[in-house]
Amino acid sequence: MADPARWNHVWVGTETGILKGVNLHRKQATNYTEVSSLSRDQEICAMCWGDEQESEVLLGCRNGTVKVFSTEKGKYTEFRDCAGGEGPFRGLAVYNSALITCMESGLLKVWREAASENVEVNVGPGIYKMRQNPGKPHCVSTGGKENCLKVWDLENPQNPVFKAKNVSNDWLDLRVPVWVRDMQFLPGSEKIVTCTGYHQVRLYDPSCPKRRPVLETSFDEHPLTALSLTADASAVVVGNTHGNMAVIDLRQGRLLKTLKGFAGSIRSIQCHPTLPMVASCGLDRFLRLHSIEDKKLLYKVYLKSRLNCLLMTRREKWEEEEVLLSAAAQGEVKEEEDEVWTSMETVTEITNTQKAKLTPVVDEKTAKAQKRLMVQGTRKGKKTKRTL
Repeated sequence: MADPARWNHVWVGTETGILKGVNLHRKQATNYTEVSSLSRDQEICAMCWGDEQESEVLLGCRNGTVKVFSTEKGKYTEFRDCAGGEGPFRGLAVYNSALITCMESGLLKVWREAASENVEVNVGPGIYKMRQNPGKPHCVSTGGKENCLKVWDLENPQNPVFKAKNVSNDWLDLRVPVWVRDMQFLPGSEKIVTCTGYHQVRLYDPSCPKRRPVLETSFDEHPLTALSLTADASAVVVGNTHGNMAVIDLRQGRLLKTLKGFAGSIRSIQCHPTLPMVASCGLDRFLRLHSIEDKKLLYKVYLKSRLNCLLMTRREKWEEEEVLLSAAAQGEVKEEEDEVWTSMETVTEITNTQKAKLTPVVDEKTAKAQKRLMVQGTRKGKKTKRTL
């Protein structure tokens, strides 16, 4: 049987450097990092899956180390030194057998098996996010503070294949500042949705010659920090620094609904790719799972540490997995009981027949003498009672 870590639904990275696996059905969280060996420079800043089977979780730490955690074995299997550039990781991805990292200072690097084949790209300073295009794994997007949205082809990284143009000046004819906080590619197209530190949501189409947003809307009055596309990609879920989360329609740019229950800044959001659910975490130390359809809070788990990022499994049949997990656990208990009984010494019980065989044989003359003595003893007892 696979390690219980394989059945976790959400993986969460914390400011303290602890990797937490959460089984939502059981509302059970497990730490997979030794607390005694933690330090501030091990803060988990970025996460991604190591393969399509979700057998590995890659963690980008503040000190420039990338840790590889095996969900099959329930332990860390590799530590890679990916130091370079300055600041924390702003993005982590896997392309074939290569690892893609991006630092806050703007150093985007492709780490291949042979060090001589590594590729370095300077994408500009002040990076806040780097995202991979799932449909084209060799393409990534970057953006940050005063660093507009760009799309890079890592097979030909000399120049970006798309560079967004800032929006027109405001009504006072003043330049609008740029602050890209998060972005995501729409599946099956070249379009990209972004959120900004100035509470704007923008949709870009690289095929449009103007290079400006084809759709723009705003939500609330506080900086947006994270976003994720819904399963049908018709809407985007965004969260901000005041713990407000909303679902925004990408066709008309209108607010569809708000999701409540937060008490702090939201750091990471991820929608399930096929189910109408969205997971989120942030500074209030809670992992939450909402239903996008009816806004209901499905699960809420307290994780003790401030949370930076999360990964949610793509698996769908969570209820069936819980049944299998319970059956497997019962099977393990039964095996342990069998081992205990097998290790115990065998105790032989003596039957009535065996007892009869063990009774000493007395001849007829001796038996009559024993009976006579018993009768005499009974008579003496009766006489003693009458005298009294």
